Amino acid sequence: MAEIRPFQGIVYRSREKDLGAVLAPPYDVITPSQRDALYERDPHNIVRVVLNRTPGEAGYREAGETWARWRREGVVQADPQPALYLLEQRFAHNGRALRRLGVLARFRAEDPERRIILPHEHTRAAAKEDRWRVLEATKANFSPIFLMFPDAGRLAALAAEVVSRPAALGFTDDAEVEHRLWRVTEPAAIAGFESLLGGVPAYIADGHHRHATALRYRDANGPDGAWTLGYFTPLDAAGLLVLPYHRILSEGPSVEEASRTLRQRFRVSPREGAAAAAASAAQSRAPYAFALAEPGGAAVLVEGEAAVGSLLPPGAAESLRALDTYFLHHAVLGPLLGVPDAAVSYVHSQAEAEEALAGRRCRLAVLLRPTPVGQIVAVAEAGESMPAKSTFFHPKLPSGLVIHPLAL
Repeated sequence: MAEIRPFQGIVYRSREKDLGAVLAPPYDVITPSQRDALYERDPHNIVRVVLNRTPGEAGYREAGETWARWRREGVVQADPQPALYLLEQRFAHNGRALRRLGVLARFRAEDPERRIILPHEHTRAAAKEDRWRVLEATKANFSPIFLMFPDAGRLAALAAEVVSRPAALGFTDDAEVEHRLWRVTEPAAIAGFESLLGGVPAYIADGHHRHATALRYRDANGPDGAWTLGYFTPLDAAGLLVLPYHRILSEGPSVEEASRTLRQRFRVSPREGAAAAAASAAQSRAPYAFALAEPGGAAVLVEGEAAVGSLLPPGAAESLRALDTYFLHHAVLGPLLGVPDAAVSYVHSQAEAEEALAGRRCRLAVLLRPTPVGQIVAVAEAGESMPAKSTFFHPKLPSGLVIHPLAL
């Protein structure tokens, strides 16, 4: 089962530093404009290491030199003793106040075949190579791999005494997510968390490329090279929020044309604009549901019963057949609506989809409902991979909050 250990985390030390000024989102959600803003925010923002602006080989060299200089200058320093780190994130979504609690720990990356750390996504060669080059240049993990585990309330019980104390670090990010961090150094408390995680499998939520890179580092450096940085949170907690990735189509039919085609097999219901259509899709309990919207305001809700699963390839795994995203790509966009894969792009907020519609930067928006955590686990257990951009976990984990030096 998942093997975790305490470690001497490296953290920003300057008391003059506002953590919100020096931390950054995970590298893969930072847009070019956000990167520029983070550069301007502080000369020690972690984006200058994890995703700097210098292209090519020189960029990786710069990342390593920047990180080494910050360590020499005392911008960041290692904690005096090994610890686990308890992270609480408080945030609001659709008028609800939510809280997510998780443990930051050194953990051992494992091959999927061992069924200890289970992925649910394919990895891309270019992204893995990029993360490998940063890892080689810095010998540190700046962004934790986000993992879920079955828990039944045990983490909260173990954490109760810890969170009753004042937090060691805290800040509020640009998305108004409040972060509080505690160090756990007591041997008995550490043993409790190690036992908890040591008894269950863990499922990767975010960070598949970083996990693959950790395995490559292990293969290059031996078994002790498998230790990397993870964040573990209960998969049954109310604060584990998965948001949908929506699709933006640069070509395809109009809403009216699509509706005529889809009515042969689906319930198609008009809605007043993209927001209403997205809300209807999110609330639908049909086996398959999504919404279509176009510039100008026309929108529909599309719902399908289980029988439309016959549109899917006959050999598709049951865990994949249950997914709206898999159904959309393999049964609807190309087969029924004639939309080529090259015409599909992705946005991870409804606001972005509505902006694309308002600016007439797309032919259609496909608005999806979130993928349930249970479906993610089912895909991982089956050893399958979801379509790209099937999940968006919120809130993201900040890069640079606690940095993990590599064992080798």
